[in-house]
Amino acid sequence: MSDDRPAAQLGDRPGGVTEPERSVTFRDVFAVREFRALYFSLIVNWIGDYLARAAIVVLVYQQSQSVLLSAASFAVSYLPWIAGGPVLAAVAERYPYRRVLIVCDLARAVPIALIALPDVPVPVILVLMFVAMLGAPPTQAARSALIPLLLPRHQVVTGLAVNSSTAQAAQVLGYLAGATLAAGVGARLGLALDALSFLASAAIIAVGVRPRPAASSRDRRRHLLRETGEGYRLVFGTPLLRSIALMVFALTTFTILPEGLAAGWAAVFHDDPRARGFDQGLIMAAGPVGFVIGGLAVGRLVPHSRRNSLVRPFAMLAPLALALTMWAPNAAVVALLVMISGVAQGVLVPTLNGAFVLTLPHGYRARAFGVMQGGMQLSQGLALIVSGALAQQSTIPLVVGWWSLGGLVLMTVLAIRWRSHTANATTVVAETAAAPETGAAPETDAGPPAAVAPPPAPVHDPATPAGTIPPGPGSPVSRPHHGYERAVRPPGPDLTGNAGRPRGPAEMNGAKALPRGTTARSTPGPGRHSAAGRLDG
Repeated sequence: MSDDRPAAQLGDRPGGVTEPERSVTFRDVFAVREFRALYFSLIVNWIGDYLARAAIVVLVYQQSQSVLLSAASFAVSYLPWIAGGPVLAAVAERYPYRRVLIVCDLARAVPIALIALPDVPVPVILVLMFVAMLGAPPTQAARSALIPLLLPRHQVVTGLAVNSSTAQAAQVLGYLAGATLAAGVGARLGLALDALSFLASAAIIAVGVRPRPAASSRDRRRHLLRETGEGYRLVFGTPLLRSIALMVFALTTFTILPEGLAAGWAAVFHDDPRARGFDQGLIMAAGPVGFVIGGLAVGRLVPHSRRNSLVRPFAMLAPLALALTMWAPNAAVVALLVMISGVAQGVLVPTLNGAFVLTLPHGYRARAFGVMQGGMQLSQGLALIVSGALAQQSTIPLVVGWWSLGGLVLMTVLAIRWRSHTANATTVVAETAAAPETGAAPETDAGPPAAVAPPPAPVHDPATPAGTIPPGPGSPVSRPHHGYERAVRPPGPDLTGNAGRPRGPAEMNGAKALPRGTTARSTPGPGRHSAAGRLDG
């Protein structure tokens, strides 16, 4: 259950007594019933997704005896993100996130179930796989946008760390289970289980997550491509978001090589096929294992206020560890260095993701997620193509080492430009007519949410510049005790459906709108306020 005060003041107590900030525990985030439902649906969804990918690769190879076609069946699963992921993610903004998750899960179960039928030709399998994966961008975008509406602001990074670490573990488990099941029992059984996993995920969301209005109302919609473009303009037109995006794209460009080149890398150390297979698995698994360790560590052990100070050192550690692999004497040392890089990524990615999500205005989170995910897929693909071509002319250890040294230089430049206080000092308050409803705190195991205290009377602040968007009840204030940040409007034309300024939640509930140049202070009160009622979670 979240406090009704700004995140920057969570340590404050009435009477001027300040408690030392404590780390957010996993128990804290799992105490929120809706987050538990979202998390368990994520586990079921991801394991089924990776199980299906592995099973389809085996099925296509068994039917065609073609390595090219089996590789194509795997590549098809990434094609929707590259071909039109940001556009598909923008669709999630038009409908309630809960409905998007349920409909996409049900829709994806159908083509997977058809693939599981006997005697389906390989070309049809590839088409059905592509159709099934079209649901991935809106599903992932809706899930990412929903998390800040379920958790209090100071718990969002921990929730994201739990999700990203679980996704890495689900990837390893899903691939292992899918390949083993397909080879031992039959690929069609694995596909049938995947179809059932989508149905189970939809049921969990339907039961465990309550309905919310769409982030973008029908009267605010325009052409889908134009809405997608607004997501790009917001990400690359906002200095903090642009800084995060560039750092994430650079990170994925220079850290994907161990997974993509693992097979050839293992051949450097062994001629025996069995030993090569073991070394390949060791190198490929090291990154996800390190990511899980780093993600859980930053979510559990690092206080909320100190996470942004970790960006600089870990941004440089991730490529530095991989650069050292050019002198690695064996696969075990390579795997150790890859795992260290994975730990750095596990610390860095949830921290950057948390700052990114909390900076976004409500109604843009799904579109911005599509921009980021599409950019990551593109940067990873280009990195593997270029590094693979270089490996044809040189040795893999040298290619990875020098490639990572280039990444170290770029990440150092980006880290120097990163100001650790930026994410704490910048808070976007973009209240729109589609802002989520206020007043309902997340339900926990401790019981129903407490009543919400009425908002204080507006206080005129002559120092506030004209045109500042007044924060609504419970809106975050970026500086503790005093000061107000100018809200950052998304780029483009007015998106609120009003000719003048956006309406805050108070106005939506019938309260009189505050005049321009007026602010409303969010004062600590006896009530508690929901993450769902805050624009930034």
